[in-house]
Amino acid sequence: MKIEYQNIFTQVQVQGKPEWGMDDSGEMLVERIGTPWFSKLAGLIGNAQIGPLYLGWTGMVSLATGLIWFVMVGISMLSQVGYSIPEFIRQLFWLALEPPSPEYGLSMPPLDEGGWYIIASFFLLVSVMTWLLRSYLLAANHKMGKHVFWAFASAVWLFLVLGLFRPVLMGSWSEAVPYGIFPHLDWTTAFSIRYGNLYYNPFHCLSIVFLYGSVLLFCMHGGTILAVTRYGGDRELEQIYDRGTATERAALFWRWTMGFNATMEGIHRWAWWFAVLTPITGGIGILLTGTVVDNWFIWAQEHNFAPMYDGAYGYEDYGSYEAFIGKEN
Repeated sequence: MKIEYQNIFTQVQVQGKPEWGMDDSGEMLVERIGTPWFSKLAGLIGNAQIGPLYLGWTGMVSLATGLIWFVMVGISMLSQVGYSIPEFIRQLFWLALEPPSPEYGLSMPPLDEGGWYIIASFFLLVSVMTWLLRSYLLAANHKMGKHVFWAFASAVWLFLVLGLFRPVLMGSWSEAVPYGIFPHLDWTTAFSIRYGNLYYNPFHCLSIVFLYGSVLLFCMHGGTILAVTRYGGDRELEQIYDRGTATERAALFWRWTMGFNATMEGIHRWAWWFAVLTPITGGIGILLTGTVVDNWFIWAQEHNFAPMYDGAYGYEDYGSYEAFIGKEN
């Protein structure tokens, strides 16, 4: 009977003694928590082992402050429905903890008028930043590269732009994003309308290119590796320094399909950069909105990025798009 290398499509899951990870000093061993266990469902898509977990002081601080933020937002939403659990569940998607009103600027407002939002945001900031620090310290501890740290930092950059950098530059905490599901989406829509359609923001365009591009690269790469797993393609480190038939077949496939191909290492750099540049370019676009550019549609027209539509809407009767909007309103 022919036996092939096991991959994601097989029904066989081999389970042995739980793996606790490498640690030359042995000092981290006592700090890991939880008894490792195996999940049949997790084994269908990856490693079946769940746990153990290492937190350290950064993980504990991050989880504690994140939990405080979560509880503060939850209690605020619960108070809006008279502490009724059924109403809380029914209206959950519409409830929100809103930022202060514009008249308070960057000052500390009363608790019921945005103060709770500021306090909750502080705990969320501490939680996110300590988790970022945790990713750096763990990578250094394991003598790894800092690629995961920088990848997470790119997402934190967008987070900081939305909730800290841009509100400070605009001079008001009211510019921050509310905590809530639909209110968050409503803020995004209103933000785009307020500044002349965010689709005309060139950095938003770049962000979408990198978003779709990273999705395409990751699914192409994942599909390729799964397709050559039976030849050891998933053992990519070996294939990097000692190219085997899996690499040759994958490379041949993409040369015949697209005319070129990345290497076993290169595809990961392609995908990493595309993914990281998604929040970086998006954050730049958000930071420029309202601080440098007040209307992206007008900006796009002035830079020959958007059509003028003069004949269709009669702008020429008013002299400018701004005058046209003012006249009609």
